[in-house]
Amino acid sequence: MRDPQPLTFRVPDPEGRWTSVRLASDVPVASRDFERRDGEWVLETQPLRLQRVEYELEVEHAGGGREWIADPSHGSRAPGAFGEKSVLEADGYEPPAWLDAPKIEAGRREVQLGSAMRRRIRAEVWEPAGSDPGEPLPLLLAHDGPEYDRLARLGEWAAAMIAAGRLPPFRLVLLPPGDRDNWYSCSEGYARAFAQVLGPALAERVGARGPVAGMGASLGALAMLHLHRRFPGVLGGLFLQSGSFFTLETDPQEINFSRFGRITPFVRGVLRTRRFEHPVPVAMTCGAEEENAANNRLMAEALARQGYPVDFTENPDMHNYTGWRDTFDPQLTGLLAMLWT
Repeated sequence: MRDPQPLTFRVPDPEGRWTSVRLASDVPVASRDFERRDGEWVLETQPLRLQRVEYELEVEHAGGGREWIADPSHGSRAPGAFGEKSVLEADGYEPPAWLDAPKIEAGRREVQLGSAMRRRIRAEVWEPAGSDPGEPLPLLLAHDGPEYDRLARLGEWAAAMIAAGRLPPFRLVLLPPGDRDNWYSCSEGYARAFAQVLGPALAERVGARGPVAGMGASLGALAMLHLHRRFPGVLGGLFLQSGSFFTLETDPQEINFSRFGRITPFVRGVLRTRRFEHPVPVAMTCGAEEENAANNRLMAEALARQGYPVDFTENPDMHNYTGWRDTFDPQLTGLLAMLWT
């Protein structure tokens, strides 16, 4: 990662449409207020370990009223779970090469996995075109799977890695989030349903060859780790991105989250464990400047002490799907190559 660099936002406003402009972003800056200089609004940050920033502008109109808008001087946009945002990219930023690389043809089908937490669960399965549905293939399970696929282009990454021969043909199961804040926040019921219902259904209706890998971001990463710790035989490898490994010390800003009191005892227990009998390979990524960076560092250190092979990467981005996408290769590729080849 390159050395921290300051960022400069410039928004032209020669007509004086606004009386104030603020940065609407989770970037940890000393001030979010722009200064008016020679017909434009300017914000200069302290040095940050970032190559991309997704943001909106909070503007106050000269005639009254306040609204949140995309940066009208910047055409670059990024998709996100809560809509598109403007993007400021540093000169050295480059999207991953696999976006434009050759890709295999792929198909999709829907499978019924049974009931979990009083809901019927259906998941979309991505697989190489022409695959025999009865032939077991390596399996990657993705929490928030539809969002990962739509916003981070997970299926395209899989198609590119298989086309390049870097991974064997495999299937990708795009698990829907359901009641996300409840299911993914160390829910004992969800972990048990996954181990006893969803997992066996996948084995029967999709089939798996070799260790099954699980991936997730934010609460989805936490849920994958929780599932592994409660039922160690289910997953053979973990790809955890910006995991919500909350503790009272590192995450007091999350104390009002409704499941905070359920998450922190689990995380504290993992951090304090000296030895775990069933470690699996783990790759972790986290935005270098995001709020979860501190708790992810602690979790990576704890898992490594307990015998997990851990590859931890801090990428120059924040808590968003594009930042997670940009670390699929080589981090996720390397983990799966180690598991499956």
